[in-house]
Amino acid sequence: MPADVLALFDLDNTLLLHDSDEQWVAFLIDKGEIDAATFKRASDNLVARYRRGEADTLEYTEFYLSTLRERPLDALRSLHDTFMAERIRPGVPPATRELVARHRNLGHLCVLTTATSRFLTGPIARELGFEHLIATEPEIVDGQYTGRVVGLPNMREGKVERLAEWLDARGSKLADFRESWFYSDSQNDLPLLTRVTHPVAVNPDAVLAAHARHKGWPQIALA
Repeated sequence: MPADVLALFDLDNTLLLHDSDEQWVAFLIDKGEIDAATFKRASDNLVARYRRGEADTLEYTEFYLSTLRERPLDALRSLHDTFMAERIRPGVPPATRELVARHRNLGHLCVLTTATSRFLTGPIARELGFEHLIATEPEIVDGQYTGRVVGLPNMREGKVERLAEWLDARGSKLADFRESWFYSDSQNDLPLLTRVTHPVAVNPDAVLAAHARHKGWPQIALA
């Protein structure tokens, strides 16, 4: 019998207490794979351009994806294995595992939906017990990542569209579920939070916290 409850989870600063893209960059710097000063100059330049309206969220996404460029896939997988052991597993709160397990044990359809790339988040999803992942898709050409995004990034309104496409491929839509949950920390996820029957603010930023208070949405901390 198909699940009649959908449980959606954001990843960074929600199920994880940090941002996995930022942790990946810090990890690569620690391992001597990228130069800290060079990356910081590029990051500061991008932030300044974004504030002037000269850069958008897609450029931000591809800036982080640039860390995958010109690296053999086998080398990246090996680095990611170490990244998981050193940066991700030690930082997963027990409350995160308990929350996901509770929904899974109730027979809910559990989906991790994140703006971060599938390369980075696929192993994290498996670590947290997710069968289903909707993520931003990095482009691969001739066996290497290009640093570009394929299709629509899974962020902001894109999370709504990508979820609709994923459900449509399964022969369903959001309205078919008796209940739908979404756990997120960020104002960026308000487009999807406003569409589910049970929005939950997790470690929310100031804008989302204020919105949750106004709407009477529950606010929780996973630590």
